Amino acid sequence: MKPKAGKMQKSLLLFLTALVPLTTGCRSLFSSGSNSVKSPWKDFAEAKTAFDQIVPGRTTTNELARLGLDPFSSPNVKILTYLDVINRFLPNNSIQKSDLPETVRDCLEAKNDCQAYELDLTVTQSKRYGNLFLDIFGFLRKTRETGWNFKALIVLNRGTVVYKLWSGELHLERYEKKKKPLGPLQELDAVFRPPLPSL
Repeated sequence: MKPKAGKMQKSLLLFLTALVPLTTGCRSLFSSGSNSVKSPWKDFAEAKTAFDQIVPGRTTTNELARLGLDPFSSPNVKILTYLDVINRFLPNNSIQKSDLPETVRDCLEAKNDCQAYELDLTVTQSKRYGNLFLDIFGFLRKTRETGWNFKALIVLNRGTVVYKLWSGELHLERYEKKKKPLGPLQELDAVFRPPLPSL
């Protein structure tokens, strides 16, 4: 069994070596992918511009809908109850209700008249790069991920915005590297490894 496995591994190595000239410089052959959510805004700037038009104490749910923030028609806008709002602002005992903004405290006192809209948008594109030969056969895979994300919390008391908060990343960029020194031979090694003798 071992000589046969060794012969197959040697043949595979020769085959992979022969493919090197064919895979050099072919960047368009690298795999790519994307991860996106449906929203009225195509990028971070558009989402932030819509958020900036919200005026606490003045903006109503109808006006939020015109800005694209309507949980009944806009995707990825979550409705939070006053109990959810409590969990967002008072996650542990180190933060007291007295520490919260007055408008948020008044909203929590209103209980069922208090709610919030939560928005969480993340859009990314990934692209593998580097040596195509090493990538295809799993020796070394490098991935670059770019994109943006925008998060917002909008607190409403009796249908009027009383507090807003946002966070996000205008330019998201991450790199990932996966190494497999033996490439596809690591899988072959597992296939041809003889089973352990039973006791």
